[in-house]
Amino acid sequence: QVQLVESGGGLVQAGGSLRLSCAASGRTFSTYAMGWFRQAPGMAREFVAAISWRGGSTRYADSVKGRFTISRDNAKNTVYLQMNNLKPEDTAVYYCTADPSIATMWTLEGSWGTGTQVTVSS
Repeated sequence: QVQLVESGGGLVQAGGSLRLSCAASGRTFSTYAMGWFRQAPGMAREFVAAISWRGGSTRYADSVKGRFTISRDNAKNTVYLQMNNLKPEDTAVYYCTADPSIATMWTLEGSWGTGTQVTVSS
């Protein structure tokens, strides 16, 4: 297990950008696949993006392809989510997760942070 702390959320106008960060504790960070999920009020938690432990493989939800970019810096134990051209429907609490594999990330059984709020105004 790793401990995760998200930051970088806030209020932004539609069309704007935000960069989320997720800092991880523990020396095994580089062995985990990392991902971002989000949850809007009254909605289920949904997948946003994921990156393999070396960073060589990424996946995105169709709704964010071309607008969001996930990256990681294993030397800093940090994963990032660059969000451009934000839309009101991107409003949600964004959560960072660590999992041994991207393939098992959808079980939601990995380590999770407490989330950071992103609000996009129209």
